Amino acid sequence: MFVITLRYLAELDRIDEAMEAHKAWVDGQYDDGVFVASGAMVPRTGGVILAAGLERPELEARLALDPFLQKELAEYDVVEFAPRRVAPGLERLQG
Repeated sequence: MFVITLRYLAELDRIDEAMEAHKAWVDGQYDDGVFVASGAMVPRTGGVILAAGLERPELEARLALDPFLQKELAEYDVVEFAPRRVAPGLERLQG
């Protein structure tokens, strides 16, 4: 499992211009079963994504396709961890 933090490198007006393309990319990751949660940081300086069910090289290849990254609007930090305990209903996250 991965905790991914995305930090904006540009002003919010530039982020907003690319948001629809970013959301479409995010939707594709959900459709593929890779992302399990995502959302904006508070305050809005970036975002957080939880991903599971893939190896790090595949995750990095997918992240490279994010329009935010391709347009140099954001950067990612990826932390991999092995969940030892999860809430009921989230057992699939234990891999």
